[in-house]
Amino acid sequence: MAGDNRQPALPPRMEAEFSSLMRELSACGHQAPALIERARLPRWCRHSLFFFLGYIAKADGRVTEADIGYAESLIKAMRLSRRQRRRAIGWFQQGKSAGQLPFIRGLAMRLSRRLWPAPALKTAICLCHASQLNGRPGKPRRYRCEDAIDQIGLPVSISEDIFDSYASKVWTRHSENLSRPTSYQQACELLGVTRRDSLEVIKRAYRKKISECHPDKLAQQQVGDRDRSLAKERLLHYQQAWELIKRHNTLRP
Repeated sequence: MAGDNRQPALPPRMEAEFSSLMRELSACGHQAPALIERARLPRWCRHSLFFFLGYIAKADGRVTEADIGYAESLIKAMRLSRRQRRRAIGWFQQGKSAGQLPFIRGLAMRLSRRLWPAPALKTAICLCHASQLNGRPGKPRRYRCEDAIDQIGLPVSISEDIFDSYASKVWTRHSENLSRPTSYQQACELLGVTRRDSLEVIKRAYRKKISECHPDKLAQQQVGDRDRSLAKERLLHYQQAWELIKRHNTLRP
C-alpha cells in the first residue's frame, strides 16, 4: 500500500490479501458488515469474532446500543439461523465478562494466518470497525482492539492502516447521511448516547464529538477541503443536538 510504514513488512500473501480487502471495504462504504456479507467469514471464526466484539464493547465499562446493533448487523450479514444467533450472543456475553483474552481464543486464525490470511484480516477489520462505532476510538477501546488483533497473530500496526482508511473516508459518508435532529431520541442517537443516560454523560459525549470536528484536529489529519466542509456541517448538527437535549432537560418537570 502507498505510504506503508508497517514494521515488520507483511508477508507477500498477506499483503496482497490485505490490499484487496481494503479496496473491498472502501467499495462497501467502510461498512464492515457489508464487507462480510460479500466476502464471507468461515464458520470456525465466529466464536472468536463475537467474543472479541464483546471484549471491546466492555472497554469503557458499559456496552452501548451501538455495540449491540453492530453485533446484530454482523449476525444478519452472516445470515445466521436462530440457533446460531443465540450462540453468537452467548459468545459476545463471554467476551463482555472476560478480564483478559484466553490463549485459545483466536488460535485457529493464528495458526492459519500465513497460508490463509483472509479470515484473520476480515476479523481485524470487523474489530477496528467495532472500536470506533462512536467516532475515533479512545484508548480503552483501541487497546482492547489491538490486544485482539495481536491474539489472532497479526501485527498490531495493521490496525493503523485500517483506522487511517476510515479517517480518510468516514467524514463524507457520515455527513451525507446526517440530518438535523428534530427529536430527543434523534439527538441522543447522533451523540452516541441513550435516553437513559444522565445529562453529564451526554455532555461528555457531546464534547468528544465536537472535538473530532475541531479545525486543529482536521488539520493534523490532512483532511481535504470537501471533507473539512462536511465536518463543519457535522459540528453544527452536534451543536443542534446538544441544544435540543439541554432544552428538553430544562423543561422536564
